[in-house]
Amino acid sequence: MTQARSRQASEGSPTRRHREADPSSERGQSPREPLLFVDIDGVISLFGFEPAAAPAGTWLNVDGVPHLISATASGHLLALALVFDVVWCSGWEDKADEHLFPALGLPVRPPFLTFSAPTSAVHWKLAAVDRHAGDRPAAWIDDAFDASCHAWAAARRAPTLLVATDPATGMTDAHVARLERFAAGLADR
Repeated sequence: MTQARSRQASEGSPTRRHREADPSSERGQSPREPLLFVDIDGVISLFGFEPAAAPAGTWLNVDGVPHLISATASGHLLALALVFDVVWCSGWEDKADEHLFPALGLPVRPPFLTFSAPTSAVHWKLAAVDRHAGDRPAAWIDDAFDASCHAWAAARRAPTLLVATDPATGMTDAHVARLERFAAGLADR
């Protein structure tokens, strides 16, 4: 299976599910903490590496599609959950809750965004991210930003940070340190 088909199969089609992130209720989240939107493919689930040089991690079968979950993903997310309200921002939608929550040993089930079919030239995740972020400070870590994501971040009144990853290595210690500095800078305001 090609990487593109593997990614498409894992991200699935947009549907509404039971644990959708609801910005109006902020279930289990504190409006005092900044939001962290976390993509999965290319951030936590690694791809695009040479098969003979696969990074450290654990293979996870998600609906028949193998995913290499980074060996550092759990520790990184646990550290970031101390300073952010984490929200899954992936086409996995409720599959993140079903598969990653137990695999990563997270103490709290992060809510997930759901996505409508794109109606314009903007990034397919942007409408859901914007709706959920509201006026809260937010960071977003993803491997596939486009110009519309950067324009959105620059135009927001609330502090906003986009962190791009390489899908073969995913979230690194350097990304985590950058995100923690962003959150600490907000606390100093």
